[in-house]
Amino acid sequence: MAIKQLTIFVENKQGALVAITDTLSQHNINLRALSIAETQDFGILRLIVNDEATAETILKDAGYLIKITEVVGVKISDEPGRLSEALRVLNDNNINMEYLYAFMSRTEKHAYVVIRVEDNAVAEAALANAGFKIVTQADVDKL
Repeated sequence: MAIKQLTIFVENKQGALVAITDTLSQHNINLRALSIAETQDFGILRLIVNDEATAETILKDAGYLIKITEVVGVKISDEPGRLSEALRVLNDNNINMEYLYAFMSRTEKHAYVVIRVEDNAVAEAALANAGFKIVTQADVDKL
C-alpha cells in the first residue's frame, strides 16, 4: 500500500529547484507533496507526484540522482491532537519514524501525512488498527 516518493539530490544553488519543477511541468507531472532539506552544498528534495515512473525517467534523463523510496501515507482529520495520536500509535508499537511531512487535500478537511519508517507494512497495520485511513498510491494519483 506504500506511496512511492522520489528523493532527488539537488545542488544548493540558485535556479536548481526551478529547473526540476520546470522539467516536471513540461511533462505534465503534477506535484502532490514536496519537502526539501538543505545543507551547505546540496539539498534533498522529496516529492510525491501523480506519475512517479515518468517523473523518475525524465529526471534521470536530465542528469539528476534519484532514489525511489516507499513511504507510508496516512489521512489525518483536521482536529487538534490527531497527528499526535497517529505518532503515538507508531511510538507505542516501537516503530521509529525517520521523517515526516504533510500536505493538504484540495476539498476535504484533512491532511495527508507522509511518514518514513523502517517497515511500512508494520506501520500501516498499526495505524489502520488504530482507526487511521492509510493513503495508497492510487489515492494520491486521484488527487
